[in-house]
Amino acid sequence: MSTEFDSTVVDDQSTERMTTNKFEMTYHKTTGSSMMTSSWSRGVGFYFQCAVAVIGFVGAATNGLIVYAMIVSKQHKKHVLIFNQNLLDFSCSFFSFLTNAVKLCNIPLSGTRGYWLCVTVLSEFLNWGPFVGSLMNLAAITIERYLKIVHSWWAWPNMLMSRH
Repeated sequence: MSTEFDSTVVDDQSTERMTTNKFEMTYHKTTGSSMMTSSWSRGVGFYFQCAVAVIGFVGAATNGLIVYAMIVSKQHKKHVLIFNQNLLDFSCSFFSFLTNAVKLCNIPLSGTRGYWLCVTVLSEFLNWGPFVGSLMNLAAITIERYLKIVHSWWAWPNMLMSRH
């Protein structure tokens, strides 16, 4: 836990400030009066990270159930692009949850473990791969559906060949 002390002299009166970190209590003493803020005043960033972690957890759970249902019902072979989209959404949600959960834990980044944690998880490197893959897969789904609807002469023979 990092602690920061700051003492300054303003108009011949001492101002002292002690701050732990942005997620813990803060104590201010100014000209003899004191003000104590509760832990509920942590800031918008903390609550945003909590919300993103919860959304990531719920997204990973629901996409995991969809992937499981598609595998059990053998639909993953019939709807390959939709199955890939669910896998990419699952991994994006899972890594979003993981990244924000690690940020909320406030782990010290020292040594080899801290270096690799910073490079992989905290840099959000793991989030961007599935995100970009999801964008490309959505483009492929869009093109496939366009060809099936607008150019049905192209889609009909290709659908027959893919079923055999």
